[in-house]
Amino acid sequence: MSDGRLQVLSAIGLAKRAGKLVAGEMAVEQQVRSGKAELLLIATDASASTIDRYQSMAAYYEVPWRFALNKNELGGAIGKATRAAAVVTDKGLAAMIVKRLDEMERIASSQE
Repeated sequence: MSDGRLQVLSAIGLAKRAGKLVAGEMAVEQQVRSGKAELLLIATDASASTIDRYQSMAAYYEVPWRFALNKNELGGAIGKATRAAAVVTDKGLAAMIVKRLDEMERIASSQE
């Protein structure tokens, strides 16, 4: 596993331990609709209908979203079973996760 991927996993785990990340379909939707979501993370291997639903919700409620990891990795980072989506509710932690996702993508593209 790459250093960039490990940093993303670590940042997501930190957000969960800080109580600033929720996962699970109903919890994610509640946080987005309530305006508390700072970042919506969608698993790269989520189904097309799940991706469409979360992207539409994020657009409607004006919540930034990013693809992050796969369902197993996203769930594992927060100590749960597979998860298709998660929401970060802290602006600073959301910015840190976005930065680490950008770094991971930059590393991956430079190795191609």
